[in-house]
Amino acid sequence: MQTKYIFITGGVVSGLGKGIAGASIGALLESRGLTVSLMKLDPYINVDAGTMNPFQHGEVFVTEDGAETDLDLGHYERYTNAVLTRKHNFTTGQIYDSVIRKERAGKYLGRTIQVVPHIIDEIKDKITESSQNVDVSIVEIGGTVGDIESLPFMEAIRQFRHDCGRENGIFIHLTLIVYFENGEMKTKPTQHSVGKLREIGIQPDILICRTKYQMPQKIKNKISLFTNVEEDAVINGMDVASVYEVPLMFNEEGLDEKIVEYLHMWTGRPKLQPWADTVDCFKNPVGEVTIAFVGKYVEHRDSYESLNEALAHGGIANRVRVNLRYINSEELGGTHGLDLLQGVHGILVAPGFGERGTDGKIEAVQYARVQKIPFLGICLGLQMAVIEFARNVAKIPNAGSGEFTPNNKDNVIDLMPEQAGQEGTGGSMRLGGYPAVLKKGTLIASVYDSEKIVERHRHRYEVMNDFVPRLEKAGLIISGRHPNRDLVETIELAPEEHPWFIACQYHPELKSKPLKPHPLFASFITAAYQYRGSEKEAEESL
Repeated sequence: MQTKYIFITGGVVSGLGKGIAGASIGALLESRGLTVSLMKLDPYINVDAGTMNPFQHGEVFVTEDGAETDLDLGHYERYTNAVLTRKHNFTTGQIYDSVIRKERAGKYLGRTIQVVPHIIDEIKDKITESSQNVDVSIVEIGGTVGDIESLPFMEAIRQFRHDCGRENGIFIHLTLIVYFENGEMKTKPTQHSVGKLREIGIQPDILICRTKYQMPQKIKNKISLFTNVEEDAVINGMDVASVYEVPLMFNEEGLDEKIVEYLHMWTGRPKLQPWADTVDCFKNPVGEVTIAFVGKYVEHRDSYESLNEALAHGGIANRVRVNLRYINSEELGGTHGLDLLQGVHGILVAPGFGERGTDGKIEAVQYARVQKIPFLGICLGLQMAVIEFARNVAKIPNAGSGEFTPNNKDNVIDLMPEQAGQEGTGGSMRLGGYPAVLKKGTLIASVYDSEKIVERHRHRYEVMNDFVPRLEKAGLIISGRHPNRDLVETIELAPEEHPWFIACQYHPELKSKPLKPHPLFASFITAAYQYRGSEKEAEESL
């Protein structure tokens, strides 16, 4: 099988949405019956995203095999059926590390190691390895054309297309049309961006032009004339209310038809009704709920990209609009701080690392538990829920976490004995997919409609089993465990104690898709909507 290749680059400014564009193209090709793979090549020198500041880089997306990757891989998996691995995200740091290791092992037989050919060939090899057994491989180059650090990747894809042939590879360039308030659209930045590409030997086949409004035909004609791109290959990439409209918009523009034409492929007609139904649910809800989103990085939306989307998916599953009230956990605490939680219909305590803001998260858990507001805790959210319950219900006043109080004998959260002494930021972490067995008859087992699940993890500390009997005696239900290592995976409260209170050690948001919302988020939003209804009924009865 001859795999076809689509290389996506960006120009003018960063943040134009190459990840969404690539994911949408993948969705369109899948709707035509093709199999796809998606890959992100990042120019930064960091080995991976695991140690990068969430404020700078956004969230870390964890793959099933435990790789800490760029957040764009989350877009790829949400929009398509592709299950991506560590082979689908490479950085400059990883490429150079691989080449240097080979040189130290004598693999180059004493040759002088150079960017061309050795670094370039390594990049090309990684592209080939990530593209096995699929009809189309979509490869996104991070950064912006003209960046010094992206030049090796640009040269690699130039060579790759030369090697595989024009009928087997195309270049799609994402660029910006500048719009002025007087209604004038400026194409010069796009012309310069394409010119920069052509200087390094890449002639784009398709242009996706990010615009605020529809480009008139005369603008398309002008862009075509000055970039050598066919007029019907100059595509509108307009701003939309929901990112899940992008595949439909691209289809209306004829993008998928142009792609299969250029790649000389025969496919069926695109089946896009599921996407149309999803967008309809999002744009025409029957109700709405307000969810308190309690986290440490709420000022930067990308820090919780998958979680934001998973909550939206829960709304889509219920045809309910989800309004998120972002609350910095450092602002909670005390009577005044808890005012921020007034009027919400559900409380989510988000993941995170480090002690900052944990007191506020514990306050949020207690408020949700006492006020019987639907509650979902994820990763650190579970650990804060266990600490809150231990302190205030199980009467372990000094309950804490070894992450913050390492010498505390009442740490209900701590490292497992086998983790002690392990060094390196990722060395002692549980990363990737792990199984869990859910306790029969529990709320979470009914949510999943299964007693066996596999979910993705990214954490270091665990619930200490020595304290579990005391917690269970006080009423905490340990509803899910790792089958082999007997680690706590999920907790909940009995229905007579709380209408919907669940926390999980894993990250369910990483597996949620708009066409297949994760059951935990769908159930959480259902509970929030029911809570709002019961609250409204109580008000009306007064």
